[in-house]
Parts: sequence; structure tokens; C-alpha cells
Amino acid sequence: MYIILVYDVNVARVGKVLKIARKYLNWVQNSVLEGELTEATFRALKADMERIINPEEDSLLFYVLGNQKYAKRQLIGVKKGGEEWIF
Repeated sequence: MYIILVYDVNVARVGKVLKIARKYLNWVQNSVLEGELTEATFRALKADMERIINPEEDSLLFYVLGNQKYAKRQLIGVKKGGEEWIF
């Protein structure tokens, strides 16, 4: 499955969240990561994040796509991050 993670967390936890997320996904822009994960790896990512964030003030948003084939990305402006999509 193809996952897009968008996060908005307290500044005290931003570094920890980014470090964990980059173990699983590719950083593409401030507070945005994406990549292909198995179901088990996705569960592990969520479990790691739940140990770090404060659900009373932080937010993680996962877009779960069947695969990258049905997703399209268009950029306007400065490219900020990681991997290019390869088709």
C-alpha cells in the first residue's frame, strides 16, 4: 500500500516524529512523507508514532492508497525533499 503521512505536532516532538517517520517513509516536504509499506510495516509505524505523540495536542494524518499507480503528484514551486516517483 502507498502511504502519505502529514503531521502537525508540538515543536518539542517534531524531531522525534520526523526521525521515526524517515525510518519507514521518504521525506518530501515539511511535515510530509510518503512511501510504499506493507500492512505489518504500516502497523509498526503507527505503533511507534503512538508512543511519541500527545494525542491531546498532536495530529498525524495518513492517506492510504492501494498503490502508487492510482496517485498523481503535481508540484508548483520549490522541490523540498526526497525521492522522485518512479513509474
